[in-house]
Amino acid sequence: MTITAILSALAEEQQGLLELLQQPQKSNHAGRDFWQGRLHGQPVVLALSRIGKVAAATTSTALIERFNVDRIVFTGVAGGLGDGVQVGDVVVATEFVQHDLDASPIFPRYEVPLYGRSRFPCNAALTARLLQASRAGLESLALPAKTLLHHGLMASGDRFVSGMQESRNLRTALKQGGHEVLAVEMEGAAVAQVCFDYGLPFAAVRTISDRADDTAHVDFPVFVKDVASLYAQAIMERFLLSLLIR
Repeated sequence: MTITAILSALAEEQQGLLELLQQPQKSNHAGRDFWQGRLHGQPVVLALSRIGKVAAATTSTALIERFNVDRIVFTGVAGGLGDGVQVGDVVVATEFVQHDLDASPIFPRYEVPLYGRSRFPCNAALTARLLQASRAGLESLALPAKTLLHHGLMASGDRFVSGMQESRNLRTALKQGGHEVLAVEMEGAAVAQVCFDYGLPFAAVRTISDRADDTAHVDFPVFVKDVASLYAQAIMERFLLSLLIR
């Protein structure tokens, strides 16, 4: 039996999925609630990563060590950084970089010490499946034509980026380091690194809730509740159903 773990940072992002969970069984481990059951015909474990890289790494490790999951998929929201990445768009990650990691001059900026790399890739096959599911899910919602689907590099850091100048500085610094990022959030890079360590397939999709500027704190709470949760339901339904097709 292949088990899929679905992670989100906030309860509002995952509430719709939890309501659809069949034969739910709740357990608590490492101070976190985990929900096991079936969703769209697939065995799953739903959990909240909590906010930030350390919390996300703890949750991911628990999923692997305690619940023996075979893959992890992250769904949630992010701030748009790249050109043409607007509120309401969806980004499927191909890689993650930590924008707040700097062990220079011992190691190059953004490089994770002792790994010899600054980016951690998502699983190519799983990401392709998630990209296809995202496209199908968005089409099923009959959204405005302006809603776009992107895929590429995301950046994670332990900071809610919410100022226009901060956003510009962050994008400029990453670009100078050779990292053209589409979106910024707070957990994905940690989950990607844990999955890299364990050799576990990982994929992530994020709905753009704001442009990581001065209005981010205003847009974020409403968007998560009214829009992102609906996107997550539609996308994960298509994704899980696709797993039935070998």
